[in-house]
Amino acid sequence: MTHSIFGQVIGVRKFTNGDIEVDFYHDDEITQYRYSSDPSRLGNFPKELTESLASTLASDICIEIFFGDDGNPTYVELEECDDEDDSEDEEEFDENNSDQ
Repeated sequence: MTHSIFGQVIGVRKFTNGDIEVDFYHDDEITQYRYSSDPSRLGNFPKELTESLASTLASDICIEIFFGDDGNPTYVELEECDDEDDSEDEEEFDENNSDQ
């Protein structure tokens, strides 16, 4: 059965040997995904998907990662995140202005 997780990238490490590690925040936990071109190292993410994840660091982009029946990632979807804090601030501003 395929499944997905939804979250944001909060950390990226790129190494001189080409490896990339990505810290992915979802469901109040952090999961580390890693790409490695060295077959002796544990690399659990394809290079193209890892680079896509890494490119979203420090942005308002949320990511949904889809996994196949075998548990390996198959594709990612990127979308602009809704900023709940901004919408709360706008509601408070609207309420204060309507009293005048």
